[in-house]
Amino acid sequence: MTLIAWLIIATIVLPLAYFAWSLATMDRKGIVAVQTNLGSGFAQGAGVDIKRPPLLLGVARKLTPGSYEAKLDQWLALAGRPQSMPLTKLIAIKPILAASGALVGVLLIASGPSPVSIGFGLFLTAFLYFIPDLLVYNTGLKRQEAIQLEFPNTLDQMLISVEAGLGFEGAVERVSTYGAGPLAHELMRTLQDIQVGRPRQEAYEALAERCTVPDVRSFVLAVIQADKYGIGIANVLRAQAKQARVKRRQNAEERAMKLPVKVLFPLLFCIFPVLFIVLLGPAAIKIIQAFS
Repeated sequence: MTLIAWLIIATIVLPLAYFAWSLATMDRKGIVAVQTNLGSGFAQGAGVDIKRPPLLLGVARKLTPGSYEAKLDQWLALAGRPQSMPLTKLIAIKPILAASGALVGVLLIASGPSPVSIGFGLFLTAFLYFIPDLLVYNTGLKRQEAIQLEFPNTLDQMLISVEAGLGFEGAVERVSTYGAGPLAHELMRTLQDIQVGRPRQEAYEALAERCTVPDVRSFVLAVIQADKYGIGIANVLRAQAKQARVKRRQNAEERAMKLPVKVLFPLLFCIFPVLFIVLLGPAAIKIIQAFS
């Protein structure tokens, strides 16, 4: 036999022999015990549903692109992952809303086909499909604004705790325990990540990914650098707290300077016309009566 024939036989026989050897030598009882423990843990402790997903969810996942699903997951992370709207429910409800809009559009077209009814049906279908995204995105924006407002006060509390003798993680735990709001929730989640064995740097980086506030990201970067190079955390907190207070004052001044421009258009179109009618209305009526 030639060398090529022996190589072909080896490529067939060796994998089969290895597979048979692995089946003969593996610990079947141990594998069964591990699978039983994992299954009971999922079913009882964690409460995770290990059944097959519903048909509607499977179809919706197939229709949803992977990049779009990742974007929705990112928006849900920024919104704090509300329990009333998990990712699976969000993906499943979007086709239902779109189908409802399409049904209304079909009824309108059937009652009176026209370009307006066709355009309204298409608009309603697209609007109902993307309205959950708008709600989640709006919730995320409001949550990030709340984090930005809470951040300077949270830094001050952490600085006071560290200067009183607590460690950095102890100060974070105290602030997250006695605080309220989305920032305290994110800090508590970061501590939980560290407690379950996640590296400290990765936990801080995950905190920065869940928050789009630039102050929080600069704070996380400063904490990582301080942890890496052994810089005193009290000095870092003091500098970050001072910078956060300055930025909060600058943001307040910026909003105060934008206020006259925002008030201008309601003043011109809503207040001045009514004021002119009240002041000049009686005079105009008398002038009309005099010349009539």
